[in-house]
Amino acid sequence: MIHILLFASLQEKVGKDRVDIELDQISVTDLKNSLKERYPLTEIDQVMVAINEEYAIDTDIVRAGDTVAFIPPVSGG
Repeated sequence: MIHILLFASLQEKVGKDRVDIELDQISVTDLKNSLKERYPLTEIDQVMVAINEEYAIDTDIVRAGDTVAFIPPVSGG
């Protein structure tokens, strides 16, 4: 199982701050695409990604037991 943490606008669109997906492994890109199929997360391609609290890139592999955080850009002054 892969644990996904959602923040800010992503959390609002999904309606919860955490989603669990039953997978053994998947690339970050494929995980983003899977989430876009399930939820209205069109902006997920522009977010920062962390796997187990380490920043990740789209080609990184997420494995069962990992926690992935999707962090949208923050605006403000």
